[in-house]
Amino acid sequence: MAGNVELLSSVLAGAKAEGRAALVGYLPAGFPTVDGGIRAVTAMIEGGCDVVEVGLPHSDPVLDGPVIQTADDIALRGGVKIVDVIRTVREAHAATGAPVLCMTYWNPVDAYGVERFAADLAAAGGAGCILPDLPVEESEAWRKAAEQHGLATVFVVAPSSKDARLAKITAAGSGFVYAASLMGVTGTRESVGREAQDLVERTRATPAARRGLPVCVGLGVSNAEQAAEVAQFADGVIVGSAFVKQLLAHEGDLEAGLAGVRELAGDLAKGVRA
Repeated sequence: MAGNVELLSSVLAGAKAEGRAALVGYLPAGFPTVDGGIRAVTAMIEGGCDVVEVGLPHSDPVLDGPVIQTADDIALRGGVKIVDVIRTVREAHAATGAPVLCMTYWNPVDAYGVERFAADLAAAGGAGCILPDLPVEESEAWRKAAEQHGLATVFVVAPSSKDARLAKITAAGSGFVYAASLMGVTGTRESVGREAQDLVERTRATPAARRGLPVCVGLGVSNAEQAAEVAQFADGVIVGSAFVKQLLAHEGDLEAGLAGVRELAGDLAKGVRA
């Protein structure tokens, strides 16, 4: 069954045609619960996110800051499994029609089975996978399975990536490139800064990006002003920790948390359109 990489591409192209960046939201599956997480991901899209990333919680999330680590820990203590991640993708996509990706470290995919994971994610309507710790050199088996099932393979680039490395990563990737705007882990920042813009410009100069592969920036955006700042130079603005914070701030009151998530998505959506 073909996945939704075409949907992802058309949504990103649609935002560009409107003269704006796309808004991409992130939440880990199973947080605060599996059912609550599905509702939260759906609320993000209803609030104004164009695309969502559903995280596969990991016990050692090296790229993620303390906020997402806290959410992952809650999900893992709740017993979240890969089947719940796939279900979150399926139900959020079915409820909204929006492109939904899975963001995961490589070990769980490898253990589950590369072909099986790609097939299950595609069958759920998933648009693709973001694999922050999978080296391009070791990605052939995954990319083959992803392509067969119509899934995007999104790689992460960082300010430390040299130009030759950027060219290699963008040539292998599809859907979009995830540009990590600051060195280190995810989390909201006071300012997302010049480093992000430089990284986007260097990534855009690669042959694959010149042919139209979008560059989306994550790690640090938490409000409409920062979203507007990043939207001036990126094809997409990725927000994760700020959404998690809304749910953590209303722990024990899911409805209030969902309202906060929806409101933040609306605020950020205004930012990318500013």
